[in-house]
Formats: sequence, C-alpha cells, structure tokens
Amino acid sequence: QVQLEESGGGSVQAGGSLRLSCAASEFTYNMVLGWFRQAPGKEREEVAIINKYGGTAYADSVKGRFTISEDNAKNTLYLQMNSLKPEDTAMYYCAARSRYISEWNAWGQGTQVTVSS
Repeated sequence: QVQLEESGGGSVQAGGSLRLSCAASEFTYNMVLGWFRQAPGKEREEVAIINKYGGTAYADSVKGRFTISEDNAKNTLYLQMNSLKPEDTAMYYCAARSRYISEWNAWGQGTQVTVSS
C-alpha cells in the first residue's frame, strides 16, 4: 500500500498563499490522488483530485483559488492554495486510491492550515 506524507502547512493571513506537498512511496498509472480537509466539528471534505491522465476536479469552494498538480519524477503531489480565507482553516490530508474503486484507502497524517482574518 502506498505511503503518503504531507508537508507545507502553516499559519497565514487571509489573502495569502501556501503550497502543500505530499510525498508518496510510489506513483502508478492506475492511481487517483486527492486532497481532503477537515475542520473541527465538520465532516471531511474533498478539496481536489487528480488522475494520472491529468484530469482534475475541485470543490466549488476552492475553484479558481487552489490548484492540484503532481510531479511524477519526484512522486510528489501538490496543492497550491492562493487567496486563502479563514474558512479554509482545517487539517489537510492527501489520499490515494485505485481508479477502479471509489474507496480512498491510503492517507497521510495531515498538515494543519490556519488562516487568520
């Protein structure tokens, strides 16, 4: 099973930017990768996903502000977050699954993002 480790979280003011990274033990062409977030007292939310053909999808709340990308040579997934808002404050997780199933079965430990107004 793929191992994932996030980094890049931190505290920023509203309007600022952060880039999250997720180092994976392996990338395969049948994988779908994604970023999720969970704020205290709220359910986990899918933020952005990318497949190995470059197809992407975003939550409406982050469209136009966040960009998901990957570097296959480095086995690393990224989430560029611009124009951050206080409501983006959450623990962010990267995850992976096979493109043949819907269950996300590999998760990182999470990285905290805090946006102050």
